[in-house]
Amino acid sequence: MRIATSLIVPLVLTTTTFAQQSPYEITLPAAPPYYRIRYESSEKPGELAFPVSYTLWVPPGLKSVRGVVVHQHGCGEGSCKSGQTGAFDLHWQALAKKHDCALISPTYEQPEKANCQLWCDPRNGSDATFQRSLNELGAMSGHPELARVPWALWGHSGGGHWAGGMLFLHPERTVAAWLRSGVPAVTSEEGKPIPYTISDAACQVPVMCNVGTQEGVTVKDGRFAAVWPGVDIYFKTFRAKGGLVGVAVDPLSAHECGNQRYLAIPWLDACLTARLPDKQGEPLKGIPARESWIAPLHLGEPNIVAPVPSESFTGVLENSVWLPNGTIAAAWVQYVNDTAVTDTTPPPAPSNVRRNGNTLTWNADADLESGLAHFIIERDGQFLANVPEHAKNPFGRPIFQNLQYSDTPTQPLILMQFTDDKPEPGKTHQYRVISVNTVGLQSQ
Repeated sequence: MRIATSLIVPLVLTTTTFAQQSPYEITLPAAPPYYRIRYESSEKPGELAFPVSYTLWVPPGLKSVRGVVVHQHGCGEGSCKSGQTGAFDLHWQALAKKHDCALISPTYEQPEKANCQLWCDPRNGSDATFQRSLNELGAMSGHPELARVPWALWGHSGGGHWAGGMLFLHPERTVAAWLRSGVPAVTSEEGKPIPYTISDAACQVPVMCNVGTQEGVTVKDGRFAAVWPGVDIYFKTFRAKGGLVGVAVDPLSAHECGNQRYLAIPWLDACLTARLPDKQGEPLKGIPARESWIAPLHLGEPNIVAPVPSESFTGVLENSVWLPNGTIAAAWVQYVNDTAVTDTTPPPAPSNVRRNGNTLTWNADADLESGLAHFIIERDGQFLANVPEHAKNPFGRPIFQNLQYSDTPTQPLILMQFTDDKPEPGKTHQYRVISVNTVGLQSQ
C-alpha cells in the first residue's frame, strides 16, 4: 500500500539532522514525498534557542514548486509536538497540491515552561532557520526553487505571532497569512516585544485574524480572555493604514481551532489563486479592489450585516472586515454565524484500489472545501462498513484523520485500509470504496 509504505521506511538523514537524539520522540518517519531536517539549538545571540525539525511534503510528480504552504503550531510542549503531523494532513495537502505548492510543518522543541517568544518572534532566529531549512530541504527533495518561492502562512496561537511577524519582515514573499488566536505586536507596550512597523508592502498582503468568541470577545474571563484585546489593537491599527485585514470570530470555540479550516483553506485558496505569479521569479500579484468585499466588524452580535462589494462600502475603515471575493464573503457569513460553511461539490473519488486476500487498500485526495470524514466500503453493491467505523474530532466536525488542539492529525495516522472478515467461501466479491466529505457528500 503506497501510503503505508511512506510511513514505515527509515527516516531520511543528512549531516545536519539529529546531532543528538531529540527529546521530542518522532514517530512518523519521513520518506519521499516527505522530507525532514532537524537543527540543534544555539546559544549565540540572535540565533534560535530551541531545536527544531521541519517536515516537508511535495506532491508526487510535481516538476516545479510554485510556493510553500506553512502550517505553524502554537506555544507549549503539547502544541509543539502536534506539529509533527502537520505535513501529513490530507486536507492541507489538497490545498497545496491544487496550487503546485509544497506543505511544511515545523516542530519547535520548546520545553513546557520556556519562553515562547524565543521562537514565535521570528527575529529571534526562527526566520533565518526556516529559510535555511527551505534551502536544504530543496536540495534533499530535488526542488532547489523552494529557497525562492513565496509562502502562504497559517499559524495558531504563538504560530499566529510567528506568521504575522514573517509577513511584516517579508511582505514580498508572503501570499497571505491566516492568524488563529495570536498576532504580533504593532504598538509599544511595557513588557511586550518590540513592535513591528507596518509597511506599505505589508498592507498589500491579505490577512485574516481568527479568534474564538471565548477568547475575550463575548466571554470576557478565563485563561484566554486577553487574546481578543491584543488582536483588536493589531487589527484596527493595521486596517486603519489600509491593510487587507479581516476578522472571523468563531462563535463556538475558545483557544482550540474548532472548525476554522473550513474557512481558512478556502480563504487561502482564493488568495493563492489571485496572487501566485504566472512565472517563477515574478512578483506576487495584487488583488484588484473591484474583486474584494467588505463587511462591518462582527463580534458575536445576533444579527450579521452582510458584506458588500468594496466600492459600495461606506462605513469606518478600521471597523471593517476585508474579504478577497464574494464567494469567501458568503462563507465568512456562514462561519461567523455557526461555523457551518457549506459545500455543494462531492469529494474526489478514491484511486488505485487494491485487494490482497481479504484486505483492501486505496489512495484518496481530500475534498478541498470540506476535507474527508470517512470512507464507505461496499461489497457486491451493498454497504459493508465505514472506515473509520466512527470518525472523531473533539474540536469540530468528525474527520477521517481526527484532529488535535492545534489543527493537526492525531497519531498513529489512520490508514486507508479495510479487511473483510466475513467473505462468502467460494464466491468472488466485487468491492467499491467511496469518499465522504465532512458535509456528507459522497464521491463517485
